[in-house]
Amino acid sequence: MSAIILTEQQYKDLVSRLDELNKKLETQNQKPQNTFLDNQEFIQLMNISKRTAQTWRDEGKISFSQIGSKIYYQMSDVQKLLDKNYNKAFNSRR
Repeated sequence: MSAIILTEQQYKDLVSRLDELNKKLETQNQKPQNTFLDNQEFIQLMNISKRTAQTWRDEGKISFSQIGSKIYYQMSDVQKLLDKNYNKAFNSRR
C-alpha cells in the first residue's frame, strides 16, 4: 500500500469537490413526491396521448395543478395512480 501526500490546498480542493458532489446527490435523491411533472413529461412517462391525460383528469383518476394553460402532476400522485391500478400476477399451473 502506498501513501499519497497532498498539500493543504490540494486537500481543501478535494474536500470541496466532495462536498459539491454530495450536495448534487442529495438534490437528485429528493423524494419523488416533491417532484412535479408537466403535462408533456407525464404523457411521455405514461406513454399516453394528450386526450387520455385529459380524460384521466376529467374522471378524477389523477390529481393535477393548473397555472394558466400549464398542467402539472405531482410524482406522488402518479405513483398513487399506478399503485391503485396494480394487479398481482396470477398463479400459474405448470
